[in-house]
Amino acid sequence: MTEPRSIAIHVPVLARVEGEGSLEIRTRGRTIAELKLRIFEPPRLFEKLLEGRDYGEVPDMVARICGICPVAYQMSAVHAFEELFGIDPGPWVRDMRRVMYCGEWMQSHALHIHLLAAPDLLGYDNAIAMARDHPDIVRRGLLLQALGNDLIRLFGARAVHPVGVRVGGFHHVPARSDVAELHARLVAAVPQAEALVRWAAALDLPESEQHFVSVALRHPAEYPMNAGRLASSAGLDAASADFTQHFAERQVAHSTALYCFLHGKPYMVGPLARINLNLERLPAAVRVVLDECRFSWPSRNPFHSIVARAAEIYFSVLEAARLLRDYSVPRAAHAEVVPRAGVATAATEAPRGVLWHRYEVGEDGRITAARIVPPTSQNQARIEADLRHSLETLGLERSDAELRQRCEMVIRSYDPCISCATHFLDLRHARD
Repeated sequence: MTEPRSIAIHVPVLARVEGEGSLEIRTRGRTIAELKLRIFEPPRLFEKLLEGRDYGEVPDMVARICGICPVAYQMSAVHAFEELFGIDPGPWVRDMRRVMYCGEWMQSHALHIHLLAAPDLLGYDNAIAMARDHPDIVRRGLLLQALGNDLIRLFGARAVHPVGVRVGGFHHVPARSDVAELHARLVAAVPQAEALVRWAAALDLPESEQHFVSVALRHPAEYPMNAGRLASSAGLDAASADFTQHFAERQVAHSTALYCFLHGKPYMVGPLARINLNLERLPAAVRVVLDECRFSWPSRNPFHSIVARAAEIYFSVLEAARLLRDYSVPRAAHAEVVPRAGVATAATEAPRGVLWHRYEVGEDGRITAARIVPPTSQNQARIEADLRHSLETLGLERSDAELRQRCEMVIRSYDPCISCATHFLDLRHARD
């Protein structure tokens, strides 16, 4: 072997993203002796900022945690409080929240597929370069993303950091004319969404068969979004209130991001985990397309996440169209709320996976403690395990440029957060 050497590869800072990451690996022959995925994420203090706030302020505050997944944070919060306060907002609110969540899945998945992952798989540095050769593909992705944004705006007044959600329901009722226009666009987008799944499934995806545990919500009658029990491919079946009996977050020395483990072991959350655990809950039209893939489900290849995201876009278009087809205006946009003291917990399915909230509430309805476990921390240990497997499978004798490219592809396949997925990677590789 040659003498150990270190090579630092710098990726220029990208505008309008937050957070930084780096990867350090040390190899001995054909194995990785040390691998550290470093996430530089300063304390954001949201949980602390929520203390002393009225429960009614929480939905708008937690929406600021993520510019891509604000609906998920709002939904986990309102479901937690409604469970504690004993509130049933009724079928109209439940269905329309599901529509709004469909919008978030559509815009988030479309952004990831077309602007982050596809350039990797098609050999481009970025989506702008890819668009020169594949304008129709990028145009389709932007159309689906815009449609998702407009669904969020329908109920939230704006697509980014929406303000229409409240405990008990919504702040306003959309007009029939606005709903009709969006319903027509959803129906028109169905063929585009189906074509997207077929296109994603036909991509030349890397082979990466692995053993991992999938974790997602499961619901007895529907594909999970706002409701369900915590489930895993290893047999977990638990209520969201029992999250801490099975899952534990830990700080590691080399990263400011927390790592979450299930019974002490890494696991995967997100679209691939959801489909692995809930394939039979998808509509027949989506299952037919997935059955035509050249690989089977459940999948053991994390790179199949792009196909899972495309399938969830297709599902979201169909589901939102179904729920808005016979839209009716309710007598009230929300149920009356009377707070009570206690502990409020809930988990919903953000685009990137399970998002768990826990709040301690005083008799006056103010928050005395808050804890939020996002999908990124839950996937963190799994990403490191995937990196180790993928690099050793690829071959550590490859050039640093090839190893760096594969590292970025692995990390982006999880879409851990918008900043990590776009502002990465500073690779230091020392060969022993």
